[in-house]
Amino acid sequence: MENKIFTISVYSENNVGLLNRISGIFLKRHINILSLNVSESEIENVSRFIIVVNTTEKWVQNIVGQIEKQIEVIKAFYHIDEETIFLESAIFKIESSLLFDERQIQNIIKESHSEIVTVSRDFFVISKSGKRSEINDLYNKLKPYGIMQFVRSGRISVSKEKMEISTILEELK
Repeated sequence: MENKIFTISVYSENNVGLLNRISGIFLKRHINILSLNVSESEIENVSRFIIVVNTTEKWVQNIVGQIEKQIEVIKAFYHIDEETIFLESAIFKIESSLLFDERQIQNIIKESHSEIVTVSRDFFVISKSGKRSEINDLYNKLKPYGIMQFVRSGRISVSKEKMEISTILEELK
């Protein structure tokens, strides 16, 4: 079996320590987490973890099984990229003088479908949402001009197919 990128979605109660136990599951198997995002889900009082890993399907099945053994976990799913719609976000802090002195910066912003979030005397901030490759491309184009700060979010993702999490929750009531 060859390694692939998998997106694991975990629906859980919001309890202290669960993130630590979930990350321990990956640590024990020497599998690196490429991206992690935790937020509210579409279900009241239920959190959703989005975890991205590069591993084999056999390992991801094993990991999902171990995650589901955690008491607070309601259900875990895994998907390959083709089964999801996903984005990341990034913000870039750049020296303000470049916005006016380097015409190419404005072209880069426009061509990458980024937006300027704020402009101050010393810096301006660009925001970009999209696929990781689009953010990497923007980073590589801005790097020669000097990036003062850069941060990227974890992946956010929804499945193309309906996930039966609401039905599962109804059955638990």
